[in-house]
Amino acid sequence: MPHKAVASPGLPPLKLLMCASLALALAACGGGGGNPGAVSGGGSGATPGTGGGTTAPAAPSLEVSFVNASGQSTNSLTAGTPLIAKATLRDSAGRVIPEALVTFSTDNKLALFSPSAGTALTDANGVATVTMRPASLGAGGAAKVSVTTTVAGATVTGERNYSVGATALTLSPITLSPASIPAYGSTTISVDVLANGARYTAQQLTVNFSSACVNAGKATLAATATTNNGTAQAVYRDLGCGTTDAISISADGADRPVTATLPIASPAAASVQFASAFPVEQSIVIAGQGGNLRTETATLKFKVFDIFNRPLQGQLVNFSVNTTDVKLNKASDTTDQNGEVITTVNSGTKATTFRVTASLGNGISTMSDSIVVTTGLPVQRAFSLSVGSPNIEGWSIDNIKTTVNVLLADQFGNPVADGTPVAFQTNIGAVGSSDKGACNLVNGGCFVDFRSQNPRVATPGSPSTPCNGVTPDSTRPGLASVCASTTDGANTVFARTAIFLSGSAASNVYLIGRTAPLTSTATDLGSSRSGDGKVFTLQINDINNNPMPAGTTVAVTSLTNASVVDVVPSTVQNVFPHNATADDITGTTVSGNQGSFHQVTVIGNAPTPCVAGTVATFSVSITSPVAKLITSYPFKMTLTCP
Repeated sequence: MPHKAVASPGLPPLKLLMCASLALALAACGGGGGNPGAVSGGGSGATPGTGGGTTAPAAPSLEVSFVNASGQSTNSLTAGTPLIAKATLRDSAGRVIPEALVTFSTDNKLALFSPSAGTALTDANGVATVTMRPASLGAGGAAKVSVTTTVAGATVTGERNYSVGATALTLSPITLSPASIPAYGSTTISVDVLANGARYTAQQLTVNFSSACVNAGKATLAATATTNNGTAQAVYRDLGCGTTDAISISADGADRPVTATLPIASPAAASVQFASAFPVEQSIVIAGQGGNLRTETATLKFKVFDIFNRPLQGQLVNFSVNTTDVKLNKASDTTDQNGEVITTVNSGTKATTFRVTASLGNGISTMSDSIVVTTGLPVQRAFSLSVGSPNIEGWSIDNIKTTVNVLLADQFGNPVADGTPVAFQTNIGAVGSSDKGACNLVNGGCFVDFRSQNPRVATPGSPSTPCNGVTPDSTRPGLASVCASTTDGANTVFARTAIFLSGSAASNVYLIGRTAPLTSTATDLGSSRSGDGKVFTLQINDINNNPMPAGTTVAVTSLTNASVVDVVPSTVQNVFPHNATADDITGTTVSGNQGSFHQVTVIGNAPTPCVAGTVATFSVSITSPVAKLITSYPFKMTLTCP
């Protein structure tokens, strides 16, 4: 039955009408006296909840839209026209929801978000926004933006398609301010990045700068610059390029680079300096002399600098020399990219010194260091050979060493070149080292070791040496001939020395004045008054009548009725081979006994009081320095009372 609006006592007509309307609404929603929860609709007998008049509850929504920077609706994205993606969030009743976290996502090969995380909170109007830009200037295609959020634990999503158009860029002509510069001046280089003929300001781009002078290190220019409001600028500064430079600018996305030319004035020469000479010791040899590691040509280098003390290219330099005794090979030269010029000078036939002058056309000049012209070749008369000890205890002991020293000079008395090799050979023992029987000169000198070993008796003429090619070596047992030589391939200079391999036993000792050697029988020195000194001299030789080793000691021992005053010398000194009249360090004229002489002084002391003659006895003991072998010879003399 239809409801009627019944007037209630005491209610105004307006309120009565409102109540009637409310009653009708409640009736439509199943209220107004019906069973709670019953769904109206359908006809009589309709099943609850299945009637055709039932409506499903509404769900929250997330709607996506795009606008450009001007607020116009569009879904077309380019580098010049970024998009703003907007996501509007409403609840099931259509009311906006503020402060909800919304996440945006898309194909990052086509577009990028700002902020880059792709998240935003809805504002008071329920709208979350992010800005979209192409991933690159060349990016193009279509994609969609997906958005998602959570409302009351339920996930709400939305999406919208968009397109990306690639952006073609061009570069404006280059602007130079000023258009030309003086030496070491500067200019500002500017270029605009254009999109469709207008400066591209949507985002900053990197612009690349280069030039020939910059690549050569003769100018400075930033390699890149970032656009500001579509324009990129860089400062070019000259470092002495001195020519017209070609400047090139390019940018990613631009269809082609642009170029410009910059005239640069040449810098003025301010100085010329002497740089170096070769050989570094500033010495060359007389023409035709040659020599190991020596040259007849001196190479001199000069360097030209500008007013900023930087090397200057393309400058003409003239050369002159202060003597006619050498030949200047090049009278002028032009500086290279390092500001350098060279000239060469050849030696003449005289020993001399010289300097080379380098001059510029503006009157600036400088001189080289002094260069010496000398021979450098060793000469025979300046070949010096010596040994550390000429008598070593090597007759019966191996590996006793001494040094063999060599000194060489040229015809002017100057040490010959470092590195000049000197070879050594010997007919007894061994000389040199395991890697070579030679040494290389340093400051005109060097040395090698000689050591004792077999053979100890020479074979005549073996080995063949430059020395015995002129004079035969000695074949005396225990006397080594050592030959040192050097050659430049045409001339050979050499020298010879000799070394005794002395025995450890004093086998041949002579009392001066007698011809027979001493024996183990006491040698009678005759008579002497008690208290008077007795002086006698011994010549001490080894088994080969060669000297005992240097360092051998001579002493008076086992005295009876006598006391020793002195033995002079008390040790064997260095003894060189000799003949009857002089030393011969080469050993080629050695003759006779080679032993050393020692003067012995003793005093006979008869018992006091001296009532009858008596006999004084003692021995002379000779001890070798290495083996410590002692050889003793007894003596006696008759003492008379004073």
